[in-house]
This record gives sequence, structure tokens and C-alpha cells, in this order.
Amino acid sequence: MPDEMYVKQLISEMVTAIKSHNTSNNYAAPLMIGIKTGGAWVANLLHQQLKYKEPMGELNIAFYRDDFSTMGMHPEVSPSQLCVDVNDRHIILVDDVLYTGRTIRAAMNEIFDYGRPASITLVVLVDRSNNREIPIQADIIGKSITLNAGEHVKLTGPKPLILSITNVESAETEKTR
Repeated sequence: MPDEMYVKQLISEMVTAIKSHNTSNNYAAPLMIGIKTGGAWVANLLHQQLKYKEPMGELNIAFYRDDFSTMGMHPEVSPSQLCVDVNDRHIILVDDVLYTGRTIRAAMNEIFDYGRPASITLVVLVDRSNNREIPIQADIIGKSITLNAGEHVKLTGPKPLILSITNVESAETEKTR
């Protein structure tokens, strides 16, 4: 998959799509919220380019995951940061990769613990369209991809943001050598 320049191109296209979406829905001042970690990186770039004045929110959905008991505690769990009231607000929820839908479900559960938004627009850098487990779809997508079994897409960053596709089986083989 292409490098940082490609991510910048996707971000630019997503900014245009968000502006159009906001205009067509009469969303004057939406609140942007990024899901840690990659979603927050993408949201930060979008937030800057859209020149939103209100601070961006950041969610850490670790405790909201339905697989928390099987995954265990991540060593860097930190609190979410929502500086404003979400009640009756139009939310732009940003993540890096949409795959099974479980991260987005967890993020929406947390948002609703803060209040009842008027709407939630889901924006993702990459939609990994195969293997959805929960019926969630993005409103704005940077790039849709279909991967083979054993392949994963990963966003590293924050500076620079680089998308890469890895083959888990090949990576495991390399580790054992």
C-alpha cells in the first residue's frame, strides 16, 4: 500500500467529502471526535484542515470493548477527553480502520454515556469491507479495501502517517527465525 503522500491525498479527499456532507445536512458546527490511537491521528489532521475552532475530542474505548475480558488491559489505557457537551450535537466520529465494527460500537456506547447527540457521522481512513461482524457502515471513507486471509492493514504515526498491509503469518515466521 502507498506511503505518507497517499495518506495525505486521502485526508484531502475526506476533507472535501466532510464539507459536502456538513453542507447538505446543515451541520454548522459539528464536534469531531477521534478514536485512540490511529483515529485520533486522522481526526487531528482533518480537524486542522477543516479549521474547526472547537477542541477535538478523543475517545479511548478500551473499557467499552466487548472483548475486553479476552484481550486484557492494554498497558497504555488513558481516559477519554471530551471537553464539550455532546447533547444535541452533530458528531463526526473518526477512526483509522473499520473492520469488524466492534470498535465503532464501543465508541458509540461511550459517546452515549456522555449524552445524546443529534447525529453521528462515521468517517474512516480505510474501510476493510470484508468480515463485518456488526452492521456498521461509514458515511465517509478514504479508501475501501478487501484483504486476503492473514493480511492486516495498519496505520503508523503520527508523523508521518503511513498505511501498510502486513501478512500476519509471514510476520510470525520472521519472528521465529
